[in-house]
Amino acid sequence: MRSIQQWLVAGLLLLSAVNTAAQTPASKPKIVVGMMVDQMRWDYLYRYSARYGNGGFKRLLREGFKCEQTYINYAPTVTACGHTSVYTGSSPAVHGIVDNDWYSRELQRGVYCTEDSTETTVGAEGKAGNMSPRNLLVSTVTDELRLATNFRSKVVGVALKDRASILPAGHTANAAFWYDGKSGNFISSTYYMKALPDWAQRFNAQQLPVKYLAKGWETLYPLNSYVQSDADNKDYEKSFGHEKAPVFPHTFTGRESNGIRTTPYGNTLTFAFAKAAIEGYSLGAGTETDFLAVSFSSPDAVGHQFGPNSIEEEDLYLRLDKDLEEFFTYLDKRFGKGNYLYFITADHGVSQSPGFLEEHKLPTGLLDADALVKDINTAIAAQFGIAKGVVAVSAYQLYLDHDAFADRKIPLQPVIELVIRKLKATPGIADAVSLPELGTAALHEPLRTMLINGYNKQRGGDVILLMQAGWKDGGRSGATHGLWYPYDAHIPLVWMGWGIKPGKTYRTTGMTDIAPTVAALLNIQVPSGNIGQVVWELFK
Repeated sequence: MRSIQQWLVAGLLLLSAVNTAAQTPASKPKIVVGMMVDQMRWDYLYRYSARYGNGGFKRLLREGFKCEQTYINYAPTVTACGHTSVYTGSSPAVHGIVDNDWYSRELQRGVYCTEDSTETTVGAEGKAGNMSPRNLLVSTVTDELRLATNFRSKVVGVALKDRASILPAGHTANAAFWYDGKSGNFISSTYYMKALPDWAQRFNAQQLPVKYLAKGWETLYPLNSYVQSDADNKDYEKSFGHEKAPVFPHTFTGRESNGIRTTPYGNTLTFAFAKAAIEGYSLGAGTETDFLAVSFSSPDAVGHQFGPNSIEEEDLYLRLDKDLEEFFTYLDKRFGKGNYLYFITADHGVSQSPGFLEEHKLPTGLLDADALVKDINTAIAAQFGIAKGVVAVSAYQLYLDHDAFADRKIPLQPVIELVIRKLKATPGIADAVSLPELGTAALHEPLRTMLINGYNKQRGGDVILLMQAGWKDGGRSGATHGLWYPYDAHIPLVWMGWGIKPGKTYRTTGMTDIAPTVAALLNIQVPSGNIGQVVWELFK
């Protein structure tokens, strides 16, 4: 009898130990999955929530920690700057990625943020892979993870856009992959590898873009049930080139592999490749924490073409929700629920289309930047004798031809003053400021700090123009972003998984707080240019 009792006690102790071990979180996550949704405004978490499923965005809101007031703390609010700032904890003033493209005074031409003529394409013909992160001046949190583990941790970047994969993955990544619309392949660069891994070649061989596009794009639900959107056919939406009107159903030839960027299938394709990369590199299977930096580019393409109040936008997010639920299920099965750290955020938001704003009597207008620069150059030529005083415009910054003025011994200050006067007299421009004098300019907060954070002395211009809210450079159709206003700068930030308790904060947090928070969770060094602060509420 005593022997039986001893066995029962031993069994209960063993069961208790097993249960305790099961309830004790691992000392570190198997993998960090950083997910960025290009052009996702904060309100999209809630705007379409009535029709979200329980396992996608609603799971995030239910199980995650929500930073409800996360803002971009610099301008311009564009893709390259956003992806870089999230992963560096820094701003363009420090990390050097001042726009998607900028003007190089040294080269006297435009420079693309990730261009690199010393590297070549891997996985296709052409120059789409002549890329690297070498224009990035500081380290990323993904770099710091590699450094902290003596490069045992693996880091992989995945996106349709090259810059959205390359910049988050950092300088020391094992790999970064992006989509080449010409070939329909995910490709890379000789910066990372000499040839695509076998698993990536097999993935490309499936020709998924052609198969997805052959289905066409119809709404998930009856068209009249999309109550969060405007009518289907609006003249301020842009049509696909082969269509007469921007209306459902959208059909494709199946050969337009680049067109997948402007459909929800671009998200589905990205999720599929992300899963293939996890398995191909055995991410999360080693002794160290690995990192998958994945970005979804299609929401940006759809938002630009149709606008944020379109049925296309609503349908895309309803489909993204389903893809996200499937991805969470995959992560749960592969790593175990609670064994991966996940965060979701965006690189920027978006404004409403000017046509939509006009229709609903909201402030808006159109600016013709090309005509404006031509007019300014005419004035400069008349007063100073320089034919083309403004040589480039990038991120709303005007670049003067320093060499031309120096050769004529003309000081820049009176030229800058002329440019500012012309800009301030232009409808739709709220203000114009000399960039070197931002520190003393009569600007309110947070605008002053945002402009200072966005100005890099080596890569920046001479004068910045500040457009009025709701105004857009170009035509009344489609939508854009890039300004300091909340519609462009208020982004989602939700954490979930390893080490995260459900909750929320309404304290103002910044895009640059993400990298130092990841670093704190992983007990590693912050990136070299970090200016952000830890979201301390996660650690309560």
